[in-house]
Amino acid sequence: MKFGLDKPVRIVMIGAGGTGGHTVPHLYRLLHTLDRPVEVILADGDMVEKKNLVRQNFIASDLGKNKAQALAERYAAAFGMEVQYLPEFIESSEKLSELLKHPCHPYSCQRSEWMSILIGAVDNNRSRQICHQVFLQSDDLIYIDSGNGEYTGQVVCGIRRNGRTYWKPVGEAYPDILENTDKLPTELSCAEASVSAPQSMAANIMAAAAIVAYVYNILVLGSIDAERVTFSARTLNLKSVMARIEKSGEGNSDET
Repeated sequence: MKFGLDKPVRIVMIGAGGTGGHTVPHLYRLLHTLDRPVEVILADGDMVEKKNLVRQNFIASDLGKNKAQALAERYAAAFGMEVQYLPEFIESSEKLSELLKHPCHPYSCQRSEWMSILIGAVDNNRSRQICHQVFLQSDDLIYIDSGNGEYTGQVVCGIRRNGRTYWKPVGEAYPDILENTDKLPTELSCAEASVSAPQSMAANIMAAAAIVAYVYNILVLGSIDAERVTFSARTLNLKSVMARIEKSGEGNSDET
């Protein structure tokens, strides 16, 4: 899949915890080198707690701060970029669609000339269902979603162009996501919120590396070939499902 290298870019990342937190420094480092307008918005309603210092990309002075705020302020300042964050959970398609709207930048006021990238680094399928809905409603959107357990996980890149889905989003690659009835973060009781599925820092970092690699290939090299990646931090194994275009024009996949 090919991408232009001159379009201004708007990136919205929802989730600034395990995977999101390890993605942010490399994402900002990459984006500040681009010779075109770039805007990044981090969104997360969670606060930094002491337990987060073990696995997530936070330090003691971040305790009590909103996660999106702590990361945006630190790395936007470090790389001379505008600080943009939303200290809220994204719990409606309307809210997410609003975040993805392109600003009227002096470079271009034509929405079709902007590239929109949605990065999902969330830990619940209800949020993925919202991302899926917005993806299907979008004319043009790149949706990169990451998910992992304690040691294994996957990163999936869905692509829509001109109102057509070219690469399947995570909800179609893993249909159980769309059937899952788990709760949004603000719907959890205190007891439920205190219990989370085990994850490892190694798995979060592998997921973050795959996300950044997708963004690098799209924005710097102008092309990507892998529709999704699966990985294991225990076996150090990584597999890519490569896009393959048949003569009929329909996309298929090869696993390598």
